[in-house]
Formats: sequence, C-alpha cells, structure tokens
Amino acid sequence: MGFTAERMGLIDSSGIRKIFALAATMKDPINLSIGQPDYDVDEACKEVAIAQIRGGFNSYTQTWGIEELREAAAEYYATKFSAPLGNVMVTSGVSGGLFLALMATVNPGDEVLFGDPYFVMYKHLVNLLGGHARGVDTYPDFKLTPERVEAAITDRTKILLINSPANPTGVTLNKAEITALVEVARRHKLLVISDEIYESLQYDEAPATAAGLYEHVIVLNGFSKNAAMTGWRVGFAAGPEEIIQHMNTLQQYTFVCAPSFAQKAAVQALKTDMTERVTAYRRKRDIIYEGLKDNFKVTKPGGAFYIFPEAPQGDGDAFVRKAIENGLLIIPGSVFSDQKTNFRISFASPDETLKRGLEVLNRLATSV
Repeated sequence: MGFTAERMGLIDSSGIRKIFALAATMKDPINLSIGQPDYDVDEACKEVAIAQIRGGFNSYTQTWGIEELREAAAEYYATKFSAPLGNVMVTSGVSGGLFLALMATVNPGDEVLFGDPYFVMYKHLVNLLGGHARGVDTYPDFKLTPERVEAAITDRTKILLINSPANPTGVTLNKAEITALVEVARRHKLLVISDEIYESLQYDEAPATAAGLYEHVIVLNGFSKNAAMTGWRVGFAAGPEEIIQHMNTLQQYTFVCAPSFAQKAAVQALKTDMTERVTAYRRKRDIIYEGLKDNFKVTKPGGAFYIFPEAPQGDGDAFVRKAIENGLLIIPGSVFSDQKTNFRISFASPDETLKRGLEVLNRLATSV
C-alpha cells in the first residue's frame, strides 16, 4: 500500500510547468509560453518593499492582511468601477484566493461551472475537493454567454466561475455581458466567483467587474499581472461576510498570511498608471494577431496577454510538438480544455521574440 492520498489521482501535473521545465533544458528557445509580464516591478514598489524589509516589517501580519491594503483595494474598486468592495481580505495571490474560496464553498458533489477553455487551476481544484468541474463549451468565439450557462445548469450546480479577461484566450466580457451572466446566477441562486486578475489589461473596451452586481459574488484580484509581482504572492478577495470569514479561517491553517513587506508594496502598486503598459500590450496583441490571422483560425483577444489559435488540421498537441522541435515553446490547448484543437501563445515577450515565433508558426502552418 502506498502513502499517497487518493485525492492526488484527481489532479495531474500542470502541462505549463512541464513546458517551463523543458525550456530550462533548451538553448535559446523562442519562449511564448510563460504567463507573466515581460516588464519588471515598478521602482516605486521596490523601494517600498526594500524600506519595509530594512525597517523590520518582516513578521506575520494579521491573517486577513494589513488594514492599509484592505482599504486601498476597496478604494481602488470604488474609484475605478464605482463599486467599493466589502469584507476585503488579503490572499497569497489570486491562486491562493481561489483555493480558499473553493475550499470554503464546495461540498462533494457540488457542480462548478466555468467557460471551456479555462485557467488550469479551476478544474483541478474543484476535482480535488470532490466537486464536479463542468466546463461550458464556448468554442469558437470563447464567450461565456447567459444562454450557454443556462443550458449547463442542473439541480447540483452551486457556483458560476467567471474569468475576464480570460486565460488562455484573452477574450473579454464587457459590463453588459458580465451583468447578464450575474443575472443568470441570481435567478438560479448560484454563487459567483469572479477572477479579475487581468482586469487592468484591456485593449478595446472599458474594464468591467462583477463587484456590486449581486450580493453573492466573490471578487478575486491581485498584483501578479498588472504590477508584475508574480513572485511576491499578494492578492485580495472580497465578498459575502460569512464566506470571507471562512476563507480567513482556512488561511490561518494554510497560507497564514501573504508576505508582509509585499503587502506594503501592493498598496503602492494600486496607484500605478497602467496606460503605458496597456498601450504596449495592445501593440503586441496587434502584432501577434495580424501575424497569425492569414494562416490560422484565431479570435482576436481583447485583454490579458494570450491568444488561442486553432492548430492546422485541428490537433493542437501534435502542432505543439512540431513547434517545440523547431525551438518554439507554446502550450497545447488540451492543458486548458476538454478539446485539443488549439494552442496558447503568450505575447508577453519582446517584439523580436514575437516576430521569431510568428516566422516558425507560419512556416509550420504552410508546410502542413
């Protein structure tokens, strides 16, 4: 008899991590796989963090985080969306917040709906907790619509998970579209979890939020994507008091608290002007979309820094293998979906890297 828990059979190693490991063994790969910004943390945020470390702010904080950051997060939503957050807690990144939110709400047998394609953690965390992860097919436009959600709801459905802008597709939902989804959840008495980590990286429409639309909404946001603080592990959650209190209790016994000095720096990060970065990524989005559209079926992303083309002949796994053989690292769509027709590109890379990647992709597409 082995010592491994049976629940570990419900999840597998991230396909993205496997690509990262492969990248470490390759000489000068064209890396369009990694989902993190290609800019560094702002100097102002670094200075705050350094000052806090040197000043001795290195101990545990309260489990729910420092009051300064909780208030700043609420104010950020009040200023940007006219939707001040209530019951804010600081989490160890959005991934930590997602784990706590699902731990606090999912019972064995509960169904959690989310769009397919989906961020890899959604399915595996729900399965780990004994719930039923149900991807709602959004191909070919990748829009999670009220009609698609309504058709998927059963008497066991408990949670609707929304992600906009979305990983891996970059597709966005505007205010009207999010409101319509929340109304479906209201009618069916579902809890909404809104993953808004990419909300500041939108290129064509105004950013939108589910905050303030319904009393049963948990909002998750953080600093890994807009502030490039991927390794600092700071995010925040807000929502119904009872659930947030349960999440806080769980945090006491898991993450304990987010890193202390990083919480102080995150207050500064909420003041960052994203205009220059959004402009730069909009241009990168245009480079990658215009470079792909003649040889691939591809939906133009409206946010984040991903694009999700269909592979030639509809086999994303086989196409990714060919790409890797040609020194290009991309992620097979099957990592994010019940289908394997597509592949994910991250365009959070220097322009020259994007152009080198496009050359390989188009050469492979036209040689099939």
